[in-house]
Amino acid sequence: MIRIGRFSLAGRAVLAPMAGVTDLPFRRLCREFGASLTTSEMVISNSELRDSRKTRLRLAQDESEHLRVVQIAGAEPQAMAEAARYNESLGADIIDINMGCPAKKVCKRDAGSALLRDPQLVRDILQAVVAAVEVPVTLKFRTGWSPEHRNGVDIARIAEDSGIQSLAVHGRTRACRYHGAVEYDTIAAIKQSVSLPVFANGDITSPEQARAVLDYTGADGVMIGRGAQGSPWLFREINHYLASGEQREGVTPTELFDTMLRHLSALHDFYGERQGLKIARKHVSWYLQNLADSDAARSHFNSLTDASAQIDTIHRLAAGWSAYKTGDKAA
Repeated sequence: MIRIGRFSLAGRAVLAPMAGVTDLPFRRLCREFGASLTTSEMVISNSELRDSRKTRLRLAQDESEHLRVVQIAGAEPQAMAEAARYNESLGADIIDINMGCPAKKVCKRDAGSALLRDPQLVRDILQAVVAAVEVPVTLKFRTGWSPEHRNGVDIARIAEDSGIQSLAVHGRTRACRYHGAVEYDTIAAIKQSVSLPVFANGDITSPEQARAVLDYTGADGVMIGRGAQGSPWLFREINHYLASGEQREGVTPTELFDTMLRHLSALHDFYGERQGLKIARKHVSWYLQNLADSDAARSHFNSLTDASAQIDTIHRLAAGWSAYKTGDKAA
């Protein structure tokens, strides 16, 4: 069993924090399908942004989140410490620090994975945040700044010395972004170098791959990011395979469409119709990728400008492809 501070996780597959994806509706679904830990979207440490609608939505929690994990990002130790205290006061059970995001708008502020270039600043941030809160603090990071500068083992040791309670490691450097093959050797070396729980992250899209990554790296668990987009049931499949060594029966069409409909309704309710229907487009596109010959359906769905039309279209899809008419704009 994986322990993070005083908390025990029920399974070995957790959801990666992803900006623009892991909002409250998506986290709920992933928990229903077996994710043993879910984390909020990244929140910037700048206190001036706390009252914005975007930040409030990112920090939204509900009682079903038995472990409330908030990810913070920034480059100034005291601002990060204050952000951690603020989120602890709002009920966060765990604070996660982002040193893995490769996005230019984050790295140009010397935050996210840009911090890996400065191990002393990494140490200062980690120590400041750990000292600021009573709850466990965790770290998500990459294997290094570039393939020529993989300092993941050094960062992991700094993290352990600073009081971090668990590590999640994406098997690429900042320079690699999301391109090229994931490199697991550094994750294996990190696991050997620390006594902390380690989650391996990067391009894990099947139960068999999860098992292979765990065996190769010795990691305690896997962190699933893009593999869960449109497939939140991946956690259930991984949990079953790790426990039994056997494939679980895949999601049925009925369950797929039921999940889509529940997700759609939750997005409309959470964001309001105008923003909700826009966000729903990317999620439904991901879901429909599970179906053969769905290009026309995705294109039609993306043209809809009414939330009720989105719901009705998915109902019609669920009833059968023959009932679906892409030219019917009343759908």
